[in-house]
Amino acid sequence: MLLLLSAVLILWASCANGQVKPCDRPQIKHGDLDYNAKYKYYPVPLGTSVYYSCEDGFLPPSEYYWGSLKCTQEGWLPAVPCLRQCTFSYVENGKYPYFSKTYVQGQSVKVECYRGYSLPDQQTSITCTEDGWSPPPKCTRIKTCSKSEIEVENGFLSESTNTYTVNAVTQYKCKPGYVTEDGEESGSITCLQSGWSAQPRCIKSCDEPLFENARATRNFTWFKVKDEVEYECRSGYENRDRHTKGSIVCGDSGWSDTASCSEIECRIPEMEQNLLADPKKDKYRVGDVLKFSCRQRLTRVGPDSVQCYPFGWSPDVPVCKAEVRVCGPPPQLLNGDAKKTRKAEYTHGDQVEYHCNTGFLMKGPKKIQCVDGTWTSLPMCIEERSTCGDIPELDHGYVQTSDPPYRHGDSVEFSCRETFTMIGHGTVTCVKGTWTQLPSCVATNLLEKCKTSRLIIINANPTSKVEFDHNQNISYKCRGKAESKHSVCINGRWDPEVTCTEVPVQLCPPPPQIPNAQDMKTTVNYQDGEKVSVLCQEGYLIQEAEEMVCKDGKWQSLPRCVERMPCSQLPEINHGTLILPRSSEKSQRTNEPSSYPHGTKLSYVCDDGFRMSEGDEITCYMGKWSSPQCVGLPCDPPSIPNGVVPHQLETYQFGDEVAYTCSEGYGTNGPAFIKCLGGKWSDSPECIKTDCVGLPMFPDATPVKEEKSLYRSGEQAIYKCPTNYQLVGSNVITCINGRWVGTPTCKDMSCGNPPTVKNGRMTSEPKTKYPPGDRVRYECNRSFYIFGGIEVNCLNGNWTNPPQCRGFEYATLDISPNSTRASTDVIGHGQCLVGLVFLVALCGRNRLFRKMWASSTYRQW
Repeated sequence: MLLLLSAVLILWASCANGQVKPCDRPQIKHGDLDYNAKYKYYPVPLGTSVYYSCEDGFLPPSEYYWGSLKCTQEGWLPAVPCLRQCTFSYVENGKYPYFSKTYVQGQSVKVECYRGYSLPDQQTSITCTEDGWSPPPKCTRIKTCSKSEIEVENGFLSESTNTYTVNAVTQYKCKPGYVTEDGEESGSITCLQSGWSAQPRCIKSCDEPLFENARATRNFTWFKVKDEVEYECRSGYENRDRHTKGSIVCGDSGWSDTASCSEIECRIPEMEQNLLADPKKDKYRVGDVLKFSCRQRLTRVGPDSVQCYPFGWSPDVPVCKAEVRVCGPPPQLLNGDAKKTRKAEYTHGDQVEYHCNTGFLMKGPKKIQCVDGTWTSLPMCIEERSTCGDIPELDHGYVQTSDPPYRHGDSVEFSCRETFTMIGHGTVTCVKGTWTQLPSCVATNLLEKCKTSRLIIINANPTSKVEFDHNQNISYKCRGKAESKHSVCINGRWDPEVTCTEVPVQLCPPPPQIPNAQDMKTTVNYQDGEKVSVLCQEGYLIQEAEEMVCKDGKWQSLPRCVERMPCSQLPEINHGTLILPRSSEKSQRTNEPSSYPHGTKLSYVCDDGFRMSEGDEITCYMGKWSSPQCVGLPCDPPSIPNGVVPHQLETYQFGDEVAYTCSEGYGTNGPAFIKCLGGKWSDSPECIKTDCVGLPMFPDATPVKEEKSLYRSGEQAIYKCPTNYQLVGSNVITCINGRWVGTPTCKDMSCGNPPTVKNGRMTSEPKTKYPPGDRVRYECNRSFYIFGGIEVNCLNGNWTNPPQCRGFEYATLDISPNSTRASTDVIGHGQCLVGLVFLVALCGRNRLFRKMWASSTYRQW
């Protein structure tokens, strides 16, 4: 019942004082509570103190045997009740003190090792930790590396030192014509505990190669033996092997060849004797055009001209014949048709033009020609799956819309509103997913007029008129010329341009047959600006351009048909995983190499917190996979109590970092930086209160200065002890992140009751407590004399040794009838005289007594 009542009273007292966080029984590492503290009732209210002691080798922060724990809002303080004691008395292979010195946990001492020895990792001090000295006070021989252990292959050491300590670095240089494995002229190696980090090596290198009319296909920074450099020739050039691409290899004596390309030449083609060629030269360069004619009124069968290309002359050279045959109706074109009505018979040289149906794209020449009874190659109409988006809007115009989708070849007709006039073609066509150029609608009253030069004679107006309205047609002659020309005024510009400058019309030879392209042999010439689309054979891919263009009488921007190359090794996707077809998974299980044809598409997925940058597929293109990317999702910095991000952005990308700043009186608990890890942040810091509220209470210690309500982190407070108390340890405490560190301890140096003296008494007036320095006098009882001084002093809370009251020793005899044993005791002088008289009178007749009396023990009496 008494125990229950005590527990209730403790709980009531805690609640009454508004305390909400009492302290449970403390667990003391390397120590134990004193007797009273062990049997307290826990939890205890704030402000309660208990005493404890530490096991051997440990001491409280006060460095006295007993320590004090105090219950605070943060728990029991000090947080580390028992600190390790470390004795610094000996250092192996180093200097140590003459007398042993003791340090407590957290303290460090510098260690001086003998020459050639060192603490681990080149440390210069040891620290007392819970487990003892760290590192142990032991100096080991310093590892050294010798210059003689280094042999620089094709190089030499650039320093004269012979011996190097651990972590020392030395430089070496390579001979001319050699470089390090990193491509540098010099390098470095490091002396480690296990020896030199590596044996330096200089390898043979090649200077950057010279390219003549060529360029490297990829960039290099340096070249070592067996490195291969691929190059490609400029357009119209070839190497000595008559190829436009080549490679050279770095060897011990330099490059295996020169990366040189010379201009491609076409030799005079073989011709029959009746065929004439113009111009006549020994050699022809790429782009040169050779024109043909026949002797003796013979008919040319074949093209009227050919052009020199990197792959030779094209098309084939014509022949001359006396008679030529006629052709029947032109062939049908799949998914297309001829533009004009077919005839039953076509003469040599007749042409027929084709067009493709809507949704189909023409590949090859659009015209065929009757050549000696045979039609040249038909074009091909290939389905074009791309569609155009919404019909574009025309300012001040409108269109009669139709329902989407709009396929390749679909056309729409635009009209302008009243008071506006159309400039340009009113028909807009969908071509390979893009609408052709829109016309414009110009206000009719703002249309510009066209002007002419007085050097031009206008047939319809022999007067001096020089301005003409929009859409007005004219027929004119140039002075000194008989033929008439025609033009129309279009909003201030003549179409075609009104000019008397003769511009020769240049026709291009028939388009060439591109190597590895579908058959497109033709004999039809093309005008400047016309284009021909090329289709490669199956297994080949078109590159550089899809169309060749007739410009300045020559074919330019030639496409190339290159072989489709498969892909082998799959790419690695950072933060993502490829979804492989079953055949690939089987190959991987059986360790068989997988091959993926050109154009293969594979899907992939991204890890959590990442998204695909472009589509969800990778594609094999000419032996290389496209580069997929999984991009980290952006992050928004989280808000934390009492903390902000200065100059915060709207969003942060993967890998970005931000730093928090805590409010005044708060500080971060740990790193202030967080990092965006794909849609989420690394662990946010915590802004903890760094101010300390008020000052803690310590038994018998009081602050020197007036107490404040708040103390900044790092701020200190000084305590003092009352009279008759001595300070143990430091009298300073420090506020660190909201907690006070330090425990000033005041030890009462007063003494309690003076010691008692047997056979004596204290002559001073008794007190309840004696301050340091107090003295107490003693005197002995009657028949005793004092020995060791008559005073005791109070020093450091303890009394000095008390005096003794001594008498003389004598023997007492057990005179009982059955006893023959004697004993000794101490009596006073008076007692001694009375006793002797009584003893002799009583025992004089006893033989044993007479015998003992005769002994020397009693003669002194």
